[in-house]
Amino acid sequence: MQFVSEKIIDAAIDGLEELDDELYEQRMEDFAEAQPVIFAWLFSEQFELLTEDEKGYLQYLALIVWLSVTKVNGETDAVSEEQIGEAEERNFETLEKSTAKKFRDRLDPFFEGSTQEDLLAFAEEAVLEAEDDPESLVSKEGREPIFVALKTMIDVLTAADAA
Repeated sequence: MQFVSEKIIDAAIDGLEELDDELYEQRMEDFAEAQPVIFAWLFSEQFELLTEDEKGYLQYLALIVWLSVTKVNGETDAVSEEQIGEAEERNFETLEKSTAKKFRDRLDPFFEGSTQEDLLAFAEEAVLEAEDDPESLVSKEGREPIFVALKTMIDVLTAADAA
């Protein structure tokens, strides 16, 4: 898998911002068709602790990750529940092993040896954007599941990196 740069990620964000609701929904449908298991997982009970706004934000961020990866590497094979489960378990274990006090510092181990630093930085910034703002879209409780979900998606969509 080729490296997905910040420039590609920013272009995906800009592209989505220019879409009207109908075209945005079409992009989501394209995502659901190309990656039905990931899409179903994003809407699963696993994320029921998130607020409705956080769920919508996670789905938006996931769409950006998918658009960015496919822009650089083309369509990827649909991933399986097993692939998601394994990657997600690894990611939660990595997070739990971290002894750092600040959430940002707990994410450092994810960057070690990563071949997709820009995608990871995008995920990190998305959950920490307004860390001290009580009006922040992502709550303190929502940071971990949203980051792990995005990291899991990055892992399964760029699985050739790990091979």
